Amino acid sequence: MPYEAFRHIDTWVFDLDNTLYPPEVRLFDQIERLMVGFMTREIGVGEDEAHSLRKHYWKTHGTTLAGLMHEHGVDPDAFLTEVHELDLSVIPEAPDLRAAIAALPGRKIIYTNGSREHGEKVSAARGLEGLFDAIYGIEDAGYIPKPDTAAFAKVFETDGLTSLTAAMFEDDPRNLAIPFELGMNTVLLGTAEAPHIQHRTDDLTGFLKKLV
Repeated sequence: MPYEAFRHIDTWVFDLDNTLYPPEVRLFDQIERLMVGFMTREIGVGEDEAHSLRKHYWKTHGTTLAGLMHEHGVDPDAFLTEVHELDLSVIPEAPDLRAAIAALPGRKIIYTNGSREHGEKVSAARGLEGLFDAIYGIEDAGYIPKPDTAAFAKVFETDGLTSLTAAMFEDDPRNLAIPFELGMNTVLLGTAEAPHIQHRTDDLTGFLKKLV
C-alpha cells in the first residue's frame, strides 16, 4: 500500500475547486459564464471569442485572469470579485471528508488559484469551516497562478511549510510538477499519469481515511 509514504507528512496542502468538492458539482460552469460576461464587457469581445480566449489564457498563462492581466491590463480584484459571485447551495456538505481531514496529523491548508475569499466561502459551504490553519488565494501569490514556480515559492514561503514533509492534493496535473520537484508527496484527484504524479484517487475521503 502507498500510504506508508505519508507517515512523515506534517503539512497537508489542498487545492480547492474540483478537489475539496467533486467536479459533478459543476461550480466552474457558473464561474465560466461569469468570466465570459466580464470579458465581453471589459475587453470588448463577443461571447464566442471570450470563450476561446478564456481557454487559451488558461492553457498559456495558467489562469484566465493571468492572461487578462498580461494581455489587457485587467484589474485582478475586480475580476475575482465578479467571477466568484456564485450560487454555493449546489455544494453538498461533507461530514465524512471533514472528519478525514481533521484526523490528519499536523497542519492543513488550502491553496487555490481563486481568491482567498472564494476559498473561505466554498470550504464553508462544504462544511469544512474552521478546519484549516490557513487559506491562500492567488492574491497571496502576487496574482501569479499555479503552476508558476514563483507562485508556489511565494505561498510556501509565507506559510513557512517544509516541502519535504508536505503533501499536495490537486485536480490539475500541471499544478503538481513543482511540488514534486520540491520533494512534496503529490496526489492527483484524477486519472492522468506523469512522473510527477505519485498517487491518484477519485475518492479523496477514502484516500485520506487510509492515511491515519
